[in-house]
Amino acid sequence: MPDVQLISIILGLLTGLTLALTGAGGGVLAIPLLVFGLHLNISQAAPIALLSIFFASGIGALHGLSKGIVRYKTAMLIAAFGIVFAPVGVKLSSYLPQTILSITLACTLLLIANRTWRLSNRIDESNIELPPPVCTINPATSKLFWTADCTKRLIATGSITGLLSGLLGVGGGFIIVPSLKKVSNFNHATVVATTLAVIALISTSSLVSYMHHTNIHWGIAIPFVISTTLAMLVLGLLRHKIPERFSQKAFALLCLIAAIYLSAKSFYF
Repeated sequence: MPDVQLISIILGLLTGLTLALTGAGGGVLAIPLLVFGLHLNISQAAPIALLSIFFASGIGALHGLSKGIVRYKTAMLIAAFGIVFAPVGVKLSSYLPQTILSITLACTLLLIANRTWRLSNRIDESNIELPPPVCTINPATSKLFWTADCTKRLIATGSITGLLSGLLGVGGGFIIVPSLKKVSNFNHATVVATTLAVIALISTSSLVSYMHHTNIHWGIAIPFVISTTLAMLVLGLLRHKIPERFSQKAFALLCLIAAIYLSAKSFYF
């Protein structure tokens, strides 16, 4: 087996581990791993990362649908605008220098690291004093109240997610999960399942757009996707045994390290 394929498998296992331990937002580390391990640029790594994110999120979404916990109308609204803006991000990425893309991804990772670390310190805190969300489920009918504020928030979430998915090759769970937790009264399982459904749809749009602009390195992509998916499925069984605060802090530190590496690579290599 060529060394590049072995490295791709190892990187896929690490990505799968991250997805298994952190959930819908863990796929953002796929790009830094590919850049670091195989010396790809952002444009080369993006479609490979999106392919792995598509399979991982698709499996999670199907599991959520089978359990009836996906808010499919919410997912379709967010995804509809994400699908519209994803090709815009892909097109923009083809014009921007790789240095700018690396710095943009590094800044995104720093924001994720900061927010994840802060949220990990508030996991056990009560949310009683928070204002009521703009998207609420009627407990009598189990249907969502579609207010104007709710619709606007979901549209904004989808648009930003789609743009970043196309631009940087990320799934966008780090945007969707916090947004849904802030604007809705969905429980955690529903938030994650709905997010995975959105990611599967948006990543498909981004991936198709990349196929029209970039040649995918299939010798890297196939082993990476297979190992990522297998690792996520196997290691996901252990997720409930690891304290959420620990996994969140570990994810924040990994994002910080990846951001530092991308910044250093942009300026010094």
